[in-house]
Amino acid sequence: MERVRQLKVRRLTRADLDPVVALDAALSGRTRRAYFERRLAAALRQPELHVQYAVEEEGVLCGYALARVLEGEFGLARPALRLEVIGVRSDAQGRGVGRALHGALEQEAGQRAVGEIRTVAGWRDHAMLGFLGRLGYALAPSLVLECARLSTLEETPPEPRVRRSPGDPNDFSALAADDFEKLARDAVHVRLLTASDFDELVCIDRRVSGRDRHAYMRHALDEALRESGVRVSLAAIMDGVMAGFIMAHADLGDFGRTEPVAIIDAIGVDPDYQREGAGQALLSQLFLNLAALRVERVETVVAMQNLELLGFFHGAGFAPGQRLAFVKQGGR
Repeated sequence: MERVRQLKVRRLTRADLDPVVALDAALSGRTRRAYFERRLAAALRQPELHVQYAVEEEGVLCGYALARVLEGEFGLARPALRLEVIGVRSDAQGRGVGRALHGALEQEAGQRAVGEIRTVAGWRDHAMLGFLGRLGYALAPSLVLECARLSTLEETPPEPRVRRSPGDPNDFSALAADDFEKLARDAVHVRLLTASDFDELVCIDRRVSGRDRHAYMRHALDEALRESGVRVSLAAIMDGVMAGFIMAHADLGDFGRTEPVAIIDAIGVDPDYQREGAGQALLSQLFLNLAALRVERVETVVAMQNLELLGFFHGAGFAPGQRLAFVKQGGR
């Protein structure tokens, strides 16, 4: 009779880096050491935002899962846990390792009073889709949008700036492609966010979202400053004050990716400067910066009911990508 092997679920530690990198390389066919180094370091620095688990079988690591708390990214109104990476050694698959890892994430989410777990998967990734389905995930009411023309973006000189009447506070108007491809950044000064921007950042976000997301903005700005090599977060300046911002990061590894992709977490424009090119200027400069980093694709997640934001991104060349958004409600 085959002996039943015991699985041990525990938190990832710094000592797990090499085994996790080796296991991930065996599964993906490519090493993503830098990605896991950053994630493990971030978890040690900000444990309140990261949930990372390992599963051992007879003392040998056979699976891992990395998740992050979403505080306000993608326009979410309540906290969620985002499952970023999960992997199980090939010879251990089908023995409950993935379910044990996800169970630990669900338990952690419950302890943190986080009501849902979100993730993204490619529509052709049948193994992952089946895994999510067995765990009770459903399609989220969101679209994963992407833009993959960064290096070929052509722009023309901007039209004269005209102040218009107030409209949507997010500055997400449905622009035509030609409108976006004007040199909006020539009329709006765009620069990297700095520590001194925090108060203005919080103020704009409060006016746009209608909520005080002080903690989220603090964490987001901290990451932008600490990880300047991978985060690309910008401020738009008009009339000598901050008119808008974009929070983004470029990384390799989330959701099984093996090529670098930039993720837009948040974008907002002060209602006093809506429809004056700040949003276009932010995206235009973001595209230039990413092209210089050899990042050729940008992704974001937008709620289906946010028609203004969908229109804005459509005008900038975004379209539904090859990935689907999933959500599991209510913990276990």
